[in-house]
Amino acid sequence: MSRHSGSLARPAAIAAALLLAAFPLPRALAQGGPAATPPAAANAAANAAADAPGDPVVARVSGQEIRLSEVTEALQGLPQQLRSMPPNMLFPMLVDQLIDRRALGLQARKAGFDKQPETQRQMAAAADRALQNAFISHELAPSVTDAAIRARYDRDIGGKSGVEEVHARHILLATEDAAKKVIAELKKGADFVTLARAQSTDPGAQQGGDLGFFKQDDMVGEFSTAAFAMKQGEFSQAPVKTQFGWHVIKLEERRTAPPPSFEESRDDLRQRIVQEVYTKLAQSARTGLTVERFNMDGSVPRPTDTAQPPAPR
Repeated sequence: MSRHSGSLARPAAIAAALLLAAFPLPRALAQGGPAATPPAAANAAANAAADAPGDPVVARVSGQEIRLSEVTEALQGLPQQLRSMPPNMLFPMLVDQLIDRRALGLQARKAGFDKQPETQRQMAAAADRALQNAFISHELAPSVTDAAIRARYDRDIGGKSGVEEVHARHILLATEDAAKKVIAELKKGADFVTLARAQSTDPGAQQGGDLGFFKQDDMVGEFSTAAFAMKQGEFSQAPVKTQFGWHVIKLEERRTAPPPSFEESRDDLRQRIVQEVYTKLAQSARTGLTVERFNMDGSVPRPTDTAQPPAPR
């Protein structure tokens, strides 16, 4: 093995990767556009953290503390290949990057960037997002434990019988007349798969229009209603119209699919719970507040306004 292929050759390249991964450039700079003012860091936040054995100070920059929690947060933002590096290599590099970041923030304040209106707007928005995230995380935590998700699974999925699925094929055509001609050919004994390959405009035509098994909610309403009303082996006696065109459907078979396991359902249930809690929190937060809406040009809405911007005057 070459001596340059070991750890001696890696730090510079790794440091560059860390810089890009942990602290991406503002979008305008990254895309080669005009220089943009980067959001100023909320330096006081680091010093406001309470001293705790699990969150020691790992560096100071002009008296401002950098804590282990900041290193951990920076670590979580790295790609997996960087996160898997040995801690004794990764830790000092992340601390160096945080020191650089803090030093740049101090320099920006010294230059007066924290007084610029746009920077102040971005700082306020960042602080508001941090408050929102802290509040939502606090309120959400009890609802997304394994026990809570398991309880939702037992209530909504685990205790119920399987869901009916059908296996169908279809031929998609541009006009009703074309679909009627296909149905006439099928009534004369033509092979459905052959007709699908020859005439269907659907991307799955070469697979004979095979849609596999699907649940009723998986397809658009008109299609599902027609498919689930058919008997095994039947094909449409009349064209079925959807937003995609005109369909001729053949039902291959039916089955009752077992309910998904807890592990299969966990992520979907967690997302559902998160959305429900967020919606309730947002609705509750609006209670008692005065909310005003305006048009895109800032004018007061009128009864005749639509979703479109008002016409220029």
